Amino acid sequence: MSAHELHAGHDEHHHDDIHVSKGDYVKGFILAVILTAIPFWLVMSGAIADRTTAVLVLGLFAAVQVVVHMVYFLHMNGKIQGGWTMLSTLFTIIFLAVTVVGTLWVMFHMNAAMMPAHP
Repeated sequence: MSAHELHAGHDEHHHDDIHVSKGDYVKGFILAVILTAIPFWLVMSGAIADRTTAVLVLGLFAAVQVVVHMVYFLHMNGKIQGGWTMLSTLFTIIFLAVTVVGTLWVMFHMNAAMMPAHP
């Protein structure tokens, strides 16, 4: 058996019907520019005085921009590869969130336990 014969039956399983138009790329690009320009303006103009509010607003814009990139440029949706791509992405997001939150929690409590109290 040749290599071509071995892989001949597998080709139809690896191709997903992704129909992408130039308009989708243009929409994604425009959204990405807007989601970059607004936070840039907010920071440079000092429109948000409170630091905590600024971090939350900028984080929200960043999260929305990640979703825009995943949908318009990486073409991720629940239909591609039977939903496994989306499932693996959700697992990665949850794993990273647990890792980051756990690391910050440990560092905060280690700092509180190790640093002497100041009078």
